[in-house]
Amino acid sequence: MKWAYRAPPWAVGGHVQTIASALWSPAGPPIPWQRERWDSPDGDFIDVDFWPGLAGHACWVMFHGLEGSSRSHYIRACAHAAHAQGWHVAVPHFRGCSGELNRLPRAYHSGDHQEIDWILRRLRLTHPRLHASGVSLGGNALLRWAQEAGHQAGELVRALAAVCAPVDLAASGQAMGRGWNRWTYTPMFLRTMKHRAVQMWQRHPGLFDLDEMNRAKTLYDFDNVFTAPLHGFANTDDYWARASAKPGLRAITCPSLIIHARNDPFVPVDSWPQADQVGSSVVLCQTETGGHVGFLQGPPPGDLQALPECLMQWWRLNP
Repeated sequence: MKWAYRAPPWAVGGHVQTIASALWSPAGPPIPWQRERWDSPDGDFIDVDFWPGLAGHACWVMFHGLEGSSRSHYIRACAHAAHAQGWHVAVPHFRGCSGELNRLPRAYHSGDHQEIDWILRRLRLTHPRLHASGVSLGGNALLRWAQEAGHQAGELVRALAAVCAPVDLAASGQAMGRGWNRWTYTPMFLRTMKHRAVQMWQRHPGLFDLDEMNRAKTLYDFDNVFTAPLHGFANTDDYWARASAKPGLRAITCPSLIIHARNDPFVPVDSWPQADQVGSSVVLCQTETGGHVGFLQGPPPGDLQALPECLMQWWRLNP
């Protein structure tokens, strides 16, 4: 599948495209989400936001990125595109991202494939036609699920799409710890991640080294004291190595689209998967522009319809 995307002339560079899409570009009117709380197999819960469609139509399951939610611009833009075609929309929130702290001393991470497996299997009980997309962290986690699920992935979903996924977490983590990224995006992410970590520590005193967590200046530092040990990894290096989707992309048998933009400030080009590193069911779609999920089009402040249109085309190719 080819996608002839080009950013509008006014949106110069990956940073402008990334920031403008997230902060200024309209993603459509408010969505009347219907929230369900699901008890998880381990005694915790997740919140899933639904926008019901027409009877007999497919359901688009959207996994958000780091610190995202159903309020994220890319989720809302895709939800409007899906609903316009009568589709159902489901947005599962990773633990802690729906606005309420979870019960257990657990959060979410880039390789959370077991959580995705449980979510998709439960959704499949009520929606016989599922298409699943993941953005950034959610995209990597979705690809990890497809690797672990093997041929069962295609029995649960018709097709997958991963958008701007950091499939080599070490490369993306290092990029986030350098230059402009370190002083702009990283503090933005850490602000909410640290806040939630403090809340978890207050509920579970002594869970991790609170002072060390508060001193974290990079995602590497934060993952080393919080994300990795809470989810069974030895340290950040172990977490990033084992959770990265890139080494296992040949194992994916379900039709899967992987989209990257060359000027994405979070995902270096040299970390992208190449054609000889993926299975025959995986399609690589690599654009020159678009930043990190910043696929704008039209005059300022731009609209966000380019990505939803591309993904709807992919779903139509895999009905």
